[in-house]
Amino acid sequence: MSVLYTIGFTGKNARTFFGLLEKNKIKVLLDVRLNNSSQLAGYTKKDDLTYFLESICHIKYKHILALAPTKEILQAYKKNEISWKDYEYKYLKLLESRNIYQEISNIDLNGSCLLCSEKTAECCHRRLAAEYIQKMFAIDKIIHI
Repeated sequence: MSVLYTIGFTGKNARTFFGLLEKNKIKVLLDVRLNNSSQLAGYTKKDDLTYFLESICHIKYKHILALAPTKEILQAYKKNEISWKDYEYKYLKLLESRNIYQEISNIDLNGSCLLCSEKTAECCHRRLAAEYIQKMFAIDKIIHI
């Protein structure tokens, strides 16, 4: 059975975050954030995260900007200019306009994990991206850790 995971780092200290990745035997962390070098990212800033993943968990890191929302869509939602339902619609239309298959077809998605900052997946684009990937690649199950 193929499983795709998602995780958000907000509200998790490094011990919990890396522990969850190890416990779930994640092979590749797919960073789907628009900005992965912000000071707010703490231990998940791109260069630090790449080092920690390899050193602590032996997990590969890949930033997939094609799965990130645009700044315009993200800001409109954060400023309450659009609803979550509108955000979902715009984000899914965005994914359809990008060549997602080409971006991720060479990655073994079974045991991979989509990373974003949101604490839960319910109102996060990582859930939408995971569901989109699930349909495209016939993934059996999505687990949000």
